[in-house]
Amino acid sequence: MARFELVTREGCHLCDEMARVLEQEGLEYSLRDVDAGAGARERWGEVVPVLLRDGQPVARIRLTRRQLARLVARRR
Repeated sequence: MARFELVTREGCHLCDEMARVLEQEGLEYSLRDVDAGAGARERWGEVVPVLLRDGQPVARIRLTRRQLARLVARRR
């Protein structure tokens, strides 16, 4: 099973939108606050939200339910 993580930041409306799509589809994911440490800020900068699948970026900024369904169905 793939592991999903959402890179986000406090007060980001796009992050909230992507999280809503993930929740509406019942996808389990963890959160990573881009501002919690220098390493995350250096890697992601201002480009949030970013959805990671097994540590690899698979979606940035916006995500539709259809796109999410394809990401979940994709096998490694």
